[in-house]
Amino acid sequence: MTRHSLELRPGQHLTLTPQLQQSIRMLQLSTLDLETEISQALAENPLLERDEDVRSDETDPNREASAQDDDPAPDRETPLDEMPGSKGVYNDEDNDLPEAARPDTLREHLLGQLALTRASVRDVTLTTLLIDELDENGYLGSPLEEILQWLPEDAEADIDELRAAQRLLQSFDPPGIGARDMAECLTLQLRQPDISRLPEAAEPLVLACAREICAHHLALLAAGNPARLREALHCDDARLRAARALILKLDPRPGRAWTVGAADYAVPDVIVRKARKGWQVVLNSAAMPRLRINGLYAQMLGNQKESNHAGLHAQLQQARWMIRNVEQRCDTILRVSQAIVNHQAAFFSQGPSAMRPLILKEIAGELGLHESTISRATTQKFMLTPFGTLELKHFFGAGVATETGDSASATAVQAHIRRMVSEENRAKPLSDNQLMLKLAEEGIVIARRTVAKYREALRIAPASVRKAQATLR
Repeated sequence: MTRHSLELRPGQHLTLTPQLQQSIRMLQLSTLDLETEISQALAENPLLERDEDVRSDETDPNREASAQDDDPAPDRETPLDEMPGSKGVYNDEDNDLPEAARPDTLREHLLGQLALTRASVRDVTLTTLLIDELDENGYLGSPLEEILQWLPEDAEADIDELRAAQRLLQSFDPPGIGARDMAECLTLQLRQPDISRLPEAAEPLVLACAREICAHHLALLAAGNPARLREALHCDDARLRAARALILKLDPRPGRAWTVGAADYAVPDVIVRKARKGWQVVLNSAAMPRLRINGLYAQMLGNQKESNHAGLHAQLQQARWMIRNVEQRCDTILRVSQAIVNHQAAFFSQGPSAMRPLILKEIAGELGLHESTISRATTQKFMLTPFGTLELKHFFGAGVATETGDSASATAVQAHIRRMVSEENRAKPLSDNQLMLKLAEEGIVIARRTVAKYREALRIAPASVRKAQATLR
C-alpha cells in the first residue's frame, strides 16, 4: 500500500531585485551603454535629474590633477585638446552623444528576443546576466564557473542553471552568439535549421564534415594542410573543399555587426596627465554623468507619510540606488586606472615596447577587490594617454622571459612582432620561426607557438596567407 505524505524542504531561489542587478552590471557598461541606461532612468523617474548646477572649475580636469599634486607650482600639463587621441572627447556642453553613435546594441537585440520567450523569471535573470558578459564578438567573456562565483551569496544558483541559461542565449539571433570560443561559435551556426539553405550544406556528408572540422580540427584547417585534414576526417578532396567553402560562409564574430569601431566614437573614461609627482589619472567629466535627487519632490515626500505616496517613495529609493551605483562605478574605475598607471609608468614615458607584465590578480590584490571586479572595470573603459585612447584591458598581459632574466609583457612582444611584420618583404613574409629568431636577437626568447599565439592575437595572418595576399595585390 502506497503512503502519501507532505514534506517541507527548505530552499532558496534566485531573486535579484532591479537595484541589485543594476549594481552587479553597472561596472560592465561602456560609457555609451551607461548613458542609455541613465537616460531611461531619467525618463521613468521624476525624482532623478541631472546635476547641471556644477561650477566648471569643479569638473575641470586640470583642477583635479592639481588637487592630486600637493606641489604649489606643478609642471605645465598638456591641454586636453593637444593630447594625441583627444578626438574622441566631447565637451561638457555637448554631453549628449550624437544619435549616429547609438545604434541598436547587441544587448538590446538579445534582450528583445528574451522578452518574447516564455522563460521563468529566474531563467530570464540568469540569461540577462550572461548577455551582460558577452564581449564585442558575441562570445561569453568569462567561464560559467567564474560567473557563478560573483553571483550574490544568497542566490544559490548552480552551474546547471547557468548552462541552461547559456543554451537559451545560444538559441537567439545571431547564430553562434553566447559561445565560449570560435570552435563552439561555428559549431552552433552549423546546427541552425537555416544552414540547410546554403548550397554547400545540402549534402549531409559535407555538413557533417564541416561540423567535425569546427568541433575538432580548426587548427589543422588554419594550418592549410589538406592532406593531414583528409586523413583525420577520412574523406576525399571534393568533400573537404565543399566543407571548407561552407565554413568560410560562417561568421566567426557574430556580435561585430552591432559593434561600432571603438576608435570611431570612444569617449575616454579617464585622462592621464604628467605632473611633478608622476603620471596622474583624473576622471573625464565629459564621460561621467552627474545626477541628483529632485529637491522639490524630496522635500514634499519628507513631509508626508510613506504610506500616502508609496510609489514615489519607491522611486526615491531607486534614484538613490542609481546615484550611489554611478558614484561607485566612477570611484572604482578611477582607483583601478591609477593602479594601472602606477604599474605601467614606463609605457607612458617610452611607449608600447616598454609595457611591463601585469595581470588582473595584481591589481585586485593591491586594491582589495575581486578579479571579476577588475575585469568589469577595465572592459570597454578607455584611457586617454600620450599614445592615443586605449582600452584599460590593453595594459594587461602575462610576462615572457628575456635573455637578461627579466620579463617583457605580452603587449611589448606584440609591439615588436607588429613592427617586424610591417617592415618585412611582402614577397617573402616572415614565418613564425623567423619571427622567433628575430625576437631572440633582441633578447626576447620565446617559443614558436607563443609567437603564433601573439600573431593571431594581433589578427596577423600566417606567412603563407600574407604571401598569397601580396600576390593577389
